[in-house]
Amino acid sequence: MEISLKSIDRSNYEAICDLDVTEEQEAFVTCNMWSLVESHFNEGYTCRAIYCGDLPVGFFMWVQESPVKVSIWRFMVDKNHQNRGIGRVALSLALGEIKATPGIKEIEICYNPQNPVAKDFYSTFGFCETGMDEDGEDMLAVIRL
Repeated sequence: MEISLKSIDRSNYEAICDLDVTEEQEAFVTCNMWSLVESHFNEGYTCRAIYCGDLPVGFFMWVQESPVKVSIWRFMVDKNHQNRGIGRVALSLALGEIKATPGIKEIEICYNPQNPVAKDFYSTFGFCETGMDEDGEDMLAVIRL
């Protein structure tokens, strides 16, 4: 099972928009179509498709919020491809790409504190919780480089 990150373009955007999470996860994940629209009209957004071989199975979007900080805003693996280790490999690849950005000193991710697996999953990559966001809705966690 070869996992890779690929750019999203005319040849694969529809397949990325068709990916979905489980019904229980819908409250935690923004739809990929909205994310692609958002990235098109805003600067500093990077989108990547997660592929398993030749098959698109997930989506990432991160935003360079400052010269030293990148925030991962979207990360999902399609419901038909979860629990196979794809997300773990994909996040490792995304972090490698983000860390290669010159000047980056901090990578941030946020998640719903009610998400039962998020804290443990992200902490295995070195993310440390820093507290709730300014709206008091999502937990913020960071990797300092």
